Amino acid sequence: MFDMMKMMGKVKEFQARMKEVQDNLEKLQAQGESGAGMVKATVTGKKTLIALDIDPALLKGEDKVILQDLVVAAVNKAMDAADVMAKEEVRKNTDGLLPNIPGMDLGSLMG
Repeated sequence: MFDMMKMMGKVKEFQARMKEVQDNLEKLQAQGESGAGMVKATVTGKKTLIALDIDPALLKGEDKVILQDLVVAAVNKAMDAADVMAKEEVRKNTDGLLPNIPGMDLGSLMG
């Protein structure tokens, strides 16, 4: 028999855990590199760019286009890594909390 009160308790617990996940994502950091490590980007689990490190050797030349491409590549790699981390954080904190419903991807709640 379906227990509505038990389900409501699960929903409240799920909401609390999702709030905790959101808070944890601010603390997670992911890094991406390009140009053999000459450009490094760091983002939070919420995909906010918080640091960008550019090797000084790249700043001496006139290759502005190459530098721009390397920055874009590093940031995109960091964003991809942050996405993977965020989905794992959601999975870890909500595993077993709600029934496994086919097609329901809780990781999509992160962004």
